[in-house]
Amino acid sequence: MKAAFYENFGPARDVLRVDEVGLPMPAKGEVRVCLRASGVNPSDVKNRAGRMSSTMPFLRIVPHNDGAGDVEAVGEGVDSDLIGTRVWVWNAQFRRPFGTAATHVTLPAVQVVPLADTVSYIDGACLGVPAMTAHRALTCGSSVKGSVVLVSGGSGGVGRYAVQMAKLLGAAKVIATIGNLERRSSVEAAGADVVLDYRESKVSEAILDAAGGRVDRIVEVEWGTNHALDIQVIKPEGEISVYGSASQMNPVVNIQQLMMGGITMHFRSVFLLPSDARQRAISDLTQWVTAGVLSHEVAEVLPLHEIATAHELVESRSAAGRVMLQIQ
Repeated sequence: MKAAFYENFGPARDVLRVDEVGLPMPAKGEVRVCLRASGVNPSDVKNRAGRMSSTMPFLRIVPHNDGAGDVEAVGEGVDSDLIGTRVWVWNAQFRRPFGTAATHVTLPAVQVVPLADTVSYIDGACLGVPAMTAHRALTCGSSVKGSVVLVSGGSGGVGRYAVQMAKLLGAAKVIATIGNLERRSSVEAAGADVVLDYRESKVSEAILDAAGGRVDRIVEVEWGTNHALDIQVIKPEGEISVYGSASQMNPVVNIQQLMMGGITMHFRSVFLLPSDARQRAISDLTQWVTAGVLSHEVAEVLPLHEIATAHELVESRSAAGRVMLQIQ
């Protein structure tokens, strides 16, 4: 079988290789998936570059957490009826050395989800990290039904899903901020009622005007940069769901304003979801993708041997949508 891997941190083109490796056998409780597609996420790129750890956690890493394909073998204790099932997978490389940038992967059977025949492998490989992150950001805490939701970075992978899901979960209004106005039509197509340029000097006033007051919930991609704005526009007793802060990891935050406003903060990692939250996400995502009401924005589909180019596209943020690998 073929796999892409790295044995040292560094630039994509310097450390990523594609070569023949041994075919893995599923252990007890595991399945082997013949992969058709693999999704590249910012976390995959950061891990490969050495931005998440100072030392390699494994001698060799096959990257990527998201993928889709067909179950072709099962280990002890797993129902053989799963063989031949189309599936998408989640957390394939989390705390493990072997992810989805390969023709095959073995992983615990609980980490594969049936994929309807009407859903492409590419779309299935979009679901893991970004879609589950968006779902968790909207479903932790109180219901968003009937509320006004602000999605920060609405044109990003998670943000665009959050816009769609907020509407699917019954939000009354969805406001999205973006930094590239060429992406406005895409975010509006996802369901945003109002799309604003976050770089505008009076963006807080524009948000308050669009909301007809303050917003009920914020889905936040850059808490370190946007915390002051968020505090300005969130209503008393409102909720802020934070899933990222890459630009500023150590912000100075006005805690008194949060306390006096009774604001609930949710800090979430998609890799560490409680089992009930994971199952709710899987149930909702399965329903939505099967019904065709959740769209996926794919910018590039590249073959496995061009994985370095795929990583560079994600790293540069130049792709208008997901970057995917067509495995076979």
